Amino acid sequence: MLTSLKRLLIGRPLKSTELGEQKLNKTKALAILSSDALSSVAYGPEQILIVLFTIGAAAFWYSIPIAAGVLILLTALILSYRQIIYAYPHGGGAYVVSRDNLGKNPGLIAGGSLLVDYILTVAVSVSAGADAITSAFPALHPYNLPISIVFVLFLTTLNLRGVTESASVLAYPVYLFVVALIVMIGVGVYNSVTGHVPENLHTPIGTPVAGISLFLLLKAFASGSSALTGVEAISNAIPNFKDPAPRNASRTLMAMGGLLAILFSGIVFLAYYYGITPNATETVVSQIADDTFGRTFMYFFIQGTTALILVLAANTGYSAFPLLAVNLAKDKFIPRMFTIRGDRLGYSNGIITLGVAAILLLIVFNGKTEHLIPLYAVGVFIPFTLSQTGMILKWMREKPQGWVPKLITNATGALISFIVTIMFFLTKFPQVWPVLVFLPLIVLLFHRIKTHYDLVGEQLRINPNQPPKLVEGNVIIVPVAGITKVVENSINFATSLTDQVIAVYVAFEREDEHAFEEKWKKWQPNVRLVTLHSSYRSIIMPLTKFIDTVQNKAEENNYRVTVLIPQFITKKNWHNILHNQSSLLIRAYLLFKRDVVVATVPFRFKK
Repeated sequence: MLTSLKRLLIGRPLKSTELGEQKLNKTKALAILSSDALSSVAYGPEQILIVLFTIGAAAFWYSIPIAAGVLILLTALILSYRQIIYAYPHGGGAYVVSRDNLGKNPGLIAGGSLLVDYILTVAVSVSAGADAITSAFPALHPYNLPISIVFVLFLTTLNLRGVTESASVLAYPVYLFVVALIVMIGVGVYNSVTGHVPENLHTPIGTPVAGISLFLLLKAFASGSSALTGVEAISNAIPNFKDPAPRNASRTLMAMGGLLAILFSGIVFLAYYYGITPNATETVVSQIADDTFGRTFMYFFIQGTTALILVLAANTGYSAFPLLAVNLAKDKFIPRMFTIRGDRLGYSNGIITLGVAAILLLIVFNGKTEHLIPLYAVGVFIPFTLSQTGMILKWMREKPQGWVPKLITNATGALISFIVTIMFFLTKFPQVWPVLVFLPLIVLLFHRIKTHYDLVGEQLRINPNQPPKLVEGNVIIVPVAGITKVVENSINFATSLTDQVIAVYVAFEREDEHAFEEKWKKWQPNVRLVTLHSSYRSIIMPLTKFIDTVQNKAEENNYRVTVLIPQFITKKNWHNILHNQSSLLIRAYLLFKRDVVVATVPFRFKK
């Protein structure tokens, strides 16, 4: 039944030879990998206005120069990540760049930040998508959290079906969103230029505003920079592109940067010109669409596509998280299970882990987007800063042809990213302080996992100069609970392997002990029986003491001790609760015994 449900939700398994068919062309890649960055225009401009509103609506004209600063940072980041794509064509993004140029710990900080950031990408995106829906339908506002969780479950299932299948589904809403916003911006700008929008709705640019300060402007700039989250995803996901992957990834990155610049600047301009004031019940994009088209079909089309792309922006996390996890797992910093491809050739363990973590995060924060965005943004600007700094060192060390312009580009990106990171900590410390706690813990966890793998490798590694230790023979101990076909099956198997077989019976009463010995002599006279008396009605303790005794003697003669446990398998699973599971308890306990082999001989019931 579970297999049938899995096939229904995920689809048939794919052969490894079909991996090439799961690669993305530029059109699909732009949709699936740019949805996070493009969707952030739905809340990035709003974050600028929220900061400026603390001074008053008169300060909204500052959103124009702040947006110009954000576009400068966007340009620097796009050009920088374009260089990273060609310098590191196998993907890995900020983690690989930081690891190779700054060292292990900076790389782990970048990798840990991005892992958490991709979880936040999913949480923020679906939460913002739910906000867009409830802005259009206020009656649904109390159900933001359940709506968000349903979206996560849908995207997790979709991505488990494979990269190309999810891209095929997600491409249409992303392009519809881009078209809808370009139409809205075009109509809005036309209305502004032709005088259809009253000029008294906004304060003229350059108007002095009391209370404004450089600190506040930097805070607004840092908040608006949240619109740039997701621009690094393409550099992480180069292996998902069709060949030539670096060139296709680079062109997709440039296209994303151009679209993001148009949409971001257009929304900031219209929000300023229309005199939009942010509020808790309706998003800025919703207000702009309402002022531009009224509550017509076009308004609901914009809200619908905005909600869709905000939800589907989470798919950037589903594309980049598993690939980053693969790089960390190959370096032995996270479990190796993240390197295994699933039935549909995607990294299923990474996809499932991401979905579960995002749901837990939504529950903890009760689906509140405004509480998640600061963590989300600072989590991505730390890798931004580290990767750009790493590229600076790379150019200075290697000095390839034309390295000076590349150095200037990366230096500009590193400086601005560093300023934004510091501003987040200075201005939003009550919201972003968890970063200072979980990042060191994540890096510590990475090191503990790496240490474990190194120790395992050391213990498993064979020294060719050391002769192998040969085992002279085998002593098999068979715990028995009575004279049955189950025991007979196990004894027959044991005697077929060696003549050193010891049956062990644990009795709670002396009478039972003697009676069993008499029966055994008649039934299996050629197999040695050892009976143990347990005054405290424990099977495991006297059995393990006896095994220790046998093991000590066996080691002296270079013999191996094997405990062969008889176990019957019921026809139906629920029948198991009708029987005591002493064999399972013995097995679980003995698995941790030193140098003892534990094996099970099943006996299957037919009725």
